[in-house]
Amino acid sequence: MKKVTMSSVEKTKAPMTGGLMTGTQVWRQAILNPDDSTNFNFAIVAFDAGSRNKFHKHSGDQILIVTEGTGIVANDTESLTVTEGDVIVIPAGENHWHGAPDATSMAHITVTVKGSETEQTEA
Repeated sequence: MKKVTMSSVEKTKAPMTGGLMTGTQVWRQAILNPDDSTNFNFAIVAFDAGSRNKFHKHSGDQILIVTEGTGIVANDTESLTVTEGDVIVIPAGENHWHGAPDATSMAHITVTVKGSETEQTEA
């Protein structure tokens, strides 16, 4: 068993140039990273208004749980407005992006399986 107190988890800025993120600012708190005792990655990602990630895909399934604000999760053919309490399941290999590209911020929990790799599909 492991307890994590969010106030003790470092909140870091995601790189906004040359990486997966675009816009104003994105913050990340890595709660669990896969090691010998876990089978998944688990983090909170907070998007300031006007920020999102670029199109990308994961080699494993991804689960997003929106914890605050309003944002968008989109794939090549669909765009969903998401709010606090929404759960989104993104299958492995699905090209997608998520964030808060408009005037409101959004935060979500992200869960991916151990060993899942992320590939950016847009410059």
